[in-house]
Amino acid sequence: MTDCLFCKIVAGDIPADKIYEDENVFAFHDIGAQAPHHFLVVPKTHVTTLNDVNDEALIGKLSLTAIKIAKDLGFSDDGYRLVMNCNKQGGQSVYHVHLHCLGGRQLTWPPG
Repeated sequence: MTDCLFCKIVAGDIPADKIYEDENVFAFHDIGAQAPHHFLVVPKTHVTTLNDVNDEALIGKLSLTAIKIAKDLGFSDDGYRLVMNCNKQGGQSVYHVHLHCLGGRQLTWPPG
């Protein structure tokens, strides 16, 4: 999609603090970080919401990538949270499927 923020980041049209990239996913630090470690993992192919996902491998790829990055950045043993928001009431603000990984501090529950 030409007007999608994350598609523009993946294409290199908007700069991002990239952490990881392969043929399927792109990971970068969240500019509105809610924890000392807060990054996003997005598919390179545009998928608007979780309701639109039709490839179960996509969710696994996003999750496994986040786990690898958490290990590489050194905070996996202390713990972290993976979050995917869907639509307005779920807190989705960018309509391109993405996985948040937050760590580096004690997280509370419920999240809000």
